[in-house]
Amino acid sequence: MSTATFELAATSSEVLNVIAAFVGGMVIAGALVWAVQFGMRVRDRELPRPTPDEQTHLPDTGPVHELREVREPDEVPHAEGRERLLPHDLHHAGSRRSEDQNRKRWLPGKSGSFGGGGIGHA
Repeated sequence: MSTATFELAATSSEVLNVIAAFVGGMVIAGALVWAVQFGMRVRDRELPRPTPDEQTHLPDTGPVHELREVREPDEVPHAEGRERLLPHDLHHAGSRRSEDQNRKRWLPGKSGSFGGGGIGHA
């Protein structure tokens, strides 16, 4: 075989590679165009976005603020004269509003937890 045959074989291989890359790029571009058109069709079928007048607004009294209150545990009532308490005998809340609404504070020098850095009074 002559060098011309090898050059022709190498050139044809390069041409095939270029053609394959071009066809692959066209397939990818076609898939992207199809995906965009499909997304546009799906978006057209959705409900329209709400107008500014349809958006929620603050109440006339202004924003709602957080309510803070001191709660204390509500003891489970004891069964009196019956075998046991049933779920419908209990009420829905596990705590109730405390009569004393002052927040409890730790005493100075007491940590309130083990290893919390207090001075260690017994």
